[in-house]
Amino acid sequence: MKILLVRPPRIKQAITLSDFMFSEPLGLEMVYGVLKDAHTVEIFDMMVESTGISEKIADFRPQAVGITSLCIDVNRVLSLCAEIKKTDPSIATVVGGTQSYLNPEGFYNENVDHIFEYTNYENLTRFYESMPLGETEPIDGIRSRVYDYKSTDIKGRNQYMLPHRSSTEKYRKEYSYFGYRPAAIAEFGTGCEKVCDFCLRWRIEGARERLIDLELTKKDLAQIKEPTIMFMDNDFFADREKIEAFTGIVKELKLNKNYIMYASVKGITDYREYLPELKSLGLKALLVGYETFSDEEMTVYRKKSNTSDNFEAAEILRDLNIDVWASFMAHPDWSMKDFKLFRKYITALKPQITSISPLTPFPNLPMYEEYRERLLYDADNFEKWSFGQVMIRPSQMSLRDYYLELLKTNLYVNLLVNKNTEMIKKYGIVNILRILYGSLKAVKKYILLMMES
Repeated sequence: MKILLVRPPRIKQAITLSDFMFSEPLGLEMVYGVLKDAHTVEIFDMMVESTGISEKIADFRPQAVGITSLCIDVNRVLSLCAEIKKTDPSIATVVGGTQSYLNPEGFYNENVDHIFEYTNYENLTRFYESMPLGETEPIDGIRSRVYDYKSTDIKGRNQYMLPHRSSTEKYRKEYSYFGYRPAAIAEFGTGCEKVCDFCLRWRIEGARERLIDLELTKKDLAQIKEPTIMFMDNDFFADREKIEAFTGIVKELKLNKNYIMYASVKGITDYREYLPELKSLGLKALLVGYETFSDEEMTVYRKKSNTSDNFEAAEILRDLNIDVWASFMAHPDWSMKDFKLFRKYITALKPQITSISPLTPFPNLPMYEEYRERLLYDADNFEKWSFGQVMIRPSQMSLRDYYLELLKTNLYVNLLVNKNTEMIKKYGIVNILRILYGSLKAVKKYILLMMES
């Protein structure tokens, strides 16, 4: 059968990291890889395309359309499903992705035929084999409208399957990570044992670190043409086994790439002896969650490190000339004095790039209940849940003043802290202008939100 796999367009008013990092739709590439031999499949990336879904359907004439989703995409996905059904009611609409795992109920809608709570080789092949035959028996991990979206109650998680990278060939030059373009993304291991209180990832992938099958990983890395690979593991420095497995594969395949990874502060300090070798193999930058200037908040967040450890990790990476792309969370109980201390702290850490997100208590997190009475938006106001918008009413100042502090901090970071001259030398003026453009878009959105407050 003919299957169209769709990534919905970005929400213009949302403040997201897509203003700085624009990655390939890896999940759709995996689905494509599973289905391509038995079906005619195409990926339609609406974050790049200017063509609308009706136009694409008229051209491709699919029998099924599968759409991936994040939290902020729910309304857009439902709108796309409605448009698909209006164009051709016989087309089966299938929704998957992170949001369908976390909150499948958000897609219970007359225009959504099937919801994949989780995706693996077995349920994908069985589902699409049975569809043309009209078979409708329940399948693990899939909720179907014909069964009132009832589940088989068999729990599961998304399986990392071999992505078919050439399925997005026409889009690949657009995919980037900060100053690196084009760039591919991959995963080396799933789960995370750090179990930070604010994090959704380990709740999705599990609280135990597991390496993806190394033979699959070798096949995947060998097919990547881009000069840069961003590993999206929650903590690439989880243990020695993982680091040594990676260095072994890079040497075995004789890969010559740039590598970007997420790393915990604890991992950096515990396994610092591996950093020189990783740098020699192509490690260029680490995304490090420093989170806050407050040890009290670090404890509340269940971080396995403190603010002094942050300085130690920063010094280790600075000595090795490995870039730090630091991330922080602005707490809703910060005062103006706290924001000043925060700006001082960032200056002292000296990261190359800094991103700041307001603390976001997603509905699937325990802290959602903790802050429920102070939430500015309902759980079903999906487009607001983007990591960039203030979700919790500040306690020490008005919402407008809080946005003003965020705006001041972002301007301070971009103009005075981020190493713009240094970054231009490394990545070129075009890439840095693109990053600055993303920063200015975020600033503009904060100004609009401040005026609306």
